[in-house]
Amino acid sequence: MFWELIATVFAGIGGAGIALFIRTLSKKKAPKWLVPTFAGLAMLGFQVHGEYNWYDHQKSLLPNGLVVIKAVQEEAPWRPWSYVYPQTMRFIAADVNNSAKNKVDSDLVLVDLYFFERRHLAKRVPQIVDCVKEARTDFTTAFSPSHLENSHWHPLNANDPLINAVCEKAG
Repeated sequence: MFWELIATVFAGIGGAGIALFIRTLSKKKAPKWLVPTFAGLAMLGFQVHGEYNWYDHQKSLLPNGLVVIKAVQEEAPWRPWSYVYPQTMRFIAADVNNSAKNKVDSDLVLVDLYFFERRHLAKRVPQIVDCVKEARTDFTTAFSPSHLENSHWHPLNANDPLINAVCEKAG
């Protein structure tokens, strides 16, 4: 985030430089307010560009085997352009290559989900997916067979991207 702030400042300096160049070409006939206006527009443009390209950039950095299973697009009143073209501000990826079938019950698959959000660190959450019952639950270090019975299972649709990605690979 620090480097993004530095880049935003330099975008503003660049925008102000363009306005100063325009004023020089016009022999100071262009209005003075052009300089801060160009600086502000350059900084705003840089931030908007970064917001819209964040998801594609993060997705391109994912290693092989991490599959995006959900992307969340958001709109906000302080970003009125997002009502026309919503921004992807967070997404979930499943580590399909490192998922593991349970040796006792082959219907169960242990998989790590990674939660990515703009300007936040990624979070890893281990999950157990039941491919037959089409549900998932949190994995804890105190895992036991009784844990499965007492766990709160979250039902998933048959065409849920998590089921498709994990159970297809595990199957």
